[in-house]
Amino acid sequence: MFKYLNEEIDGMMARDPAARSRWEVALCYPGFHAIVFHSIAHPLWVRGWRVFARFISQVGRFMTGIEIHPGATIGRHFFVDHGMGVVVGETAVIGNNVTLYHGVTLGGVSPSVDSDGQRGQKRHPTLDDNVIVGSGAQVLGPITVGHGARVGANAVVTKDVPCCVTVVGIPAKIVSKVLTEESFEPYGTPMGDLPDPMVQIVEGLKTQVGGLKARIEELEHELAEYERALAPVSLGETEAETKGGATAKN
Repeated sequence: MFKYLNEEIDGMMARDPAARSRWEVALCYPGFHAIVFHSIAHPLWVRGWRVFARFISQVGRFMTGIEIHPGATIGRHFFVDHGMGVVVGETAVIGNNVTLYHGVTLGGVSPSVDSDGQRGQKRHPTLDDNVIVGSGAQVLGPITVGHGARVGANAVVTKDVPCCVTVVGIPAKIVSKVLTEESFEPYGTPMGDLPDPMVQIVEGLKTQVGGLKARIEELEHELAEYERALAPVSLGETEAETKGGATAKN
């Protein structure tokens, strides 16, 4: 148990520059405290002590602001940075070296619809090794986030995410590849210029609309030329021809 907790402290210190000592992590980090509570509650849940396990997890929630269901499966070196408002559902599976920031939800898609039919079913996401989920992101449903993937802050993910990509937006879309799986990206996104897929779509539509407007102006100019070519002669010439015709008849 102590070896396991020492490894968890090592993982947190490796990923948080604010951690100055092991004692600081052990005494002051809610993410570490949440792991301690879960390491007690999860074995009880597995052995069938469900109410007692839930009680311990609720004590952990009260103490840390992090709600981890005792049924969730969590790997090594799990780090919840800051942590307030994090929710991890019952059937969630988390791999090794996973980082979650505050406000993250690993939840179900529609937990209040046909609750009886959902009991005992896989309804929460699976996060493979080395995944980083940015603050406020919502990862929903029995989906899989591939190893090394990055979920940007405030993204909403409802479909599987391939390995080693960065996804952002609502709904989440792939915007870049992760160069190295071990690279650490705070809040799940690279700090350089990050293309927004919606902005790219809008810019493409603006370009198309500009081209269409230019073509319409060309067609209007051509139509005006045809109209001038087919227009009748001027009114004065028409009247003169009419008078001349009348004189000829007389």
